[in-house]
Amino acid sequence: MALNDKNYDYLVVGAGPFGAIFAYEAAKRGKRSLIIEKRSHLAGNMYTHTESGITVHDFGAHIFHTDNKEVWDYIRQFADFNGYQNQVVANYKGELYNLPFNMNTFYEMWGTKTPAEAKAKIDEQKSAALADLGDREPRNLEEQAISLIGTDIYQKLIKGYTEKQWGRKATELPAFIIKRLPVRFIYDNNYFNHRYQGIPVGGYTQIFEKMLNDNPLIDVKLNEDFFTHKDEYLAEFPRVLYTGMIDQFFDYKHGELEYRSLRFEHETIDSDNYQGNSVINYTDAETPFTRVMEWRHFDGLADEGKTIITREYPQDWDRSKEAYYPVNDEKNTNLYKEYAKEARTHKDQIIFGGRLGQYRYYDMDQVFNAALNEVRQEFDIDQDFNFAHDEEH
Repeated sequence: MALNDKNYDYLVVGAGPFGAIFAYEAAKRGKRSLIIEKRSHLAGNMYTHTESGITVHDFGAHIFHTDNKEVWDYIRQFADFNGYQNQVVANYKGELYNLPFNMNTFYEMWGTKTPAEAKAKIDEQKSAALADLGDREPRNLEEQAISLIGTDIYQKLIKGYTEKQWGRKATELPAFIIKRLPVRFIYDNNYFNHRYQGIPVGGYTQIFEKMLNDNPLIDVKLNEDFFTHKDEYLAEFPRVLYTGMIDQFFDYKHGELEYRSLRFEHETIDSDNYQGNSVINYTDAETPFTRVMEWRHFDGLADEGKTIITREYPQDWDRSKEAYYPVNDEKNTNLYKEYAKEARTHKDQIIFGGRLGQYRYYDMDQVFNAALNEVRQEFDIDQDFNFAHDEEH
């Protein structure tokens, strides 16, 4: 059975943002693509669906935030965005704190009312931590965090959450995971500093449908696993964009890269308002989930008397689970370099893209930017060309 039965220019493995953008832009340039996706839907982890009038993010909260105007203008070609700003509440054993760390947090923690009072309190705790370290550098995440923010905030708002997220004790995690901790000495609960922020009205899935559906140069096959016919695909397609796990592509020949996985528990509740906020982080070690999302608060839309919440549980990854984010410690970084070296020997046929293909943590705007840059490179497009205002085609 011929897999390349329409003389496709590209096979795109994965219908997430990297693959979808590449196929969409390739089609604008007259190139035909077949996208195969092992899941039953488009959009990767950005997938959303509507239920009880509520837009649910199936794979955790996705808030688009960026300072990249080209990327912001680009994504807004496909959907209208609201002005949502993420304002997270942390629950530590019933105590509530605003995140990110700002004057509201410090008032809730210590009763400090002025920036000078808050700075003095943090400096006092940092000094004690640095004295304990002496002349040596922090050896692990716990020492690093305390040296940056002090004991109180670390113990209540960082330690338990981080240990759940990574599945390891903070004393076993490398210090470089926390290079810096953003601290604001103003009363500002906006989680992100970026100029452009929001969520598409009606969810993210429509963006991918508008890119890919009804495009004469793009075909999509869902529930199609690349590895079922890997050799045939590689034999028949002149160019392949692969957005899956790079170690799996090479049959784990250098060893398994480590990932963290997530499990989501969705619940529909007969209520107009379950928790009073879009996102509440549970920062103690005992609560098994890291956060609870209540989706109606992201855009204010819901059927009367209904709300849907999602609890997010980090978990260890194995080959039966979905890989969500890489474990970028020294061991895995060195192992990835082996795979990246191998990938370069296939560069005439295969492009490796996205967070799994490039083994790196990407925010959404970074994936969009990386995909557009890959298009620039593949089609020899000037760096100053703006994809959001594409008059070329």
